[in-house]
Amino acid sequence: MLAQAKLDALSARIAGLHFPSTGWQGKARGHALERLTAMGLPGRRDEYWRYTDPAKLNAAHVQAKLDASDVAFQDAEALKIVFVDGVFDAAASDDLALGGVEIARLAESVTDLHWASDIYGVLEAQGQMPVERPFAVLGTAFATDGILIRVTGKANRAISIIYRSESDTSDVILHHCVKVEDGAEVTLLESGDAAARLLTVMEVDIAPAARFHHVRAQGRSHHRVVGTHIFARIGEGALFKSFTASINGVMTRNEAVLDIAGNDSVAHVAGVCVGDGGDFHHDDTIFITHAAERCESRQVYKKVLKNGATGVFQGKILVKPGAQKTDGYQISQSLLLDGDSQFLAKPELEIYADDVKCSHGSTSGAIDDTALFYLRSRGVPQRRAQSLLVLAFLAEALAEIEDEALAEDLRLRLESWLDRHEA
Repeated sequence: MLAQAKLDALSARIAGLHFPSTGWQGKARGHALERLTAMGLPGRRDEYWRYTDPAKLNAAHVQAKLDASDVAFQDAEALKIVFVDGVFDAAASDDLALGGVEIARLAESVTDLHWASDIYGVLEAQGQMPVERPFAVLGTAFATDGILIRVTGKANRAISIIYRSESDTSDVILHHCVKVEDGAEVTLLESGDAAARLLTVMEVDIAPAARFHHVRAQGRSHHRVVGTHIFARIGEGALFKSFTASINGVMTRNEAVLDIAGNDSVAHVAGVCVGDGGDFHHDDTIFITHAAERCESRQVYKKVLKNGATGVFQGKILVKPGAQKTDGYQISQSLLLDGDSQFLAKPELEIYADDVKCSHGSTSGAIDDTALFYLRSRGVPQRRAQSLLVLAFLAEALAEIEDEALAEDLRLRLESWLDRHEA
């Protein structure tokens, strides 16, 4: 009975979607469709959906009023790639030529064998164990477009993917692939309200000694629905860093599945979210596997919630046999600005090596009255004092961004939200 409900949800969800099965993508898409048909779409009884109702991602249709003007990183020196309601906008985008980087569109790379055939759907499929992630499979099967990025040297500019929307009923599925070759380096930015509902998959293959930086700002429209997935394979001596800032959104689920496959590598994922209202729901679900020696991982997540908002964090560190000298750190914290909001956390460690340093912690609490009194006694107005304490709470996560200008951009956006919402 439950399995049938999952299949019925899938049938309704994909009824109006086009299945592009041509060229080198056809095999991966076909395999994804087979896997998706076998698993169906999730329900609340699924272990990793018990805190987040997937109904808005399952729904056949969606509608939301969006703020099309909200784009971050506008002052960044970056090559701009613009999508409007999931459709590539050539006029608004820069030329896709960039030193040390090859860039192509998924929708235009269908006929000949492409380097992305070794990545597209491959990392996503590997990330389905031990937890099924059906919406990622949906993204592999039905993505209408995406960006394929192959980095062969040190990119002389960041790459900025800008998502805009003009339709209140836009329903977008995008799939990006990134391959960072030996010793290469790139920064990838994402920003904007892409659609009433956005589903994305990003697969990242990082070769030995390569460096990948990812910074994402997820719009500020209140009613948007978002489901994102990052699957990364990190080679020897390589660096992976990803940061996400979420402002508003009625339902957001960000998943990251990282495979630390090479010795002496580093993987950091971090994020902040701020939400106001009983219909705000934000979920970060992270799974990091240590399969090599002397590697480091960090998970740093901070949420600010008010007026009945809900935040969720599900984070796991898996240390495989032989992954000695692992250093794994996980922290998830929430600042509840009223008595109606809630933070639901499920931190996990699973360790099969004996020479490791792993820790996790999770806390929820209100603004420190003593700190607030101290600032007020020094003449700081009440609202400004609260904002300063909230920003101080978020600072540990923002510090994960190496580029100070990008971090400052996000800090100012968060401060603006606090000013508008009288935090």
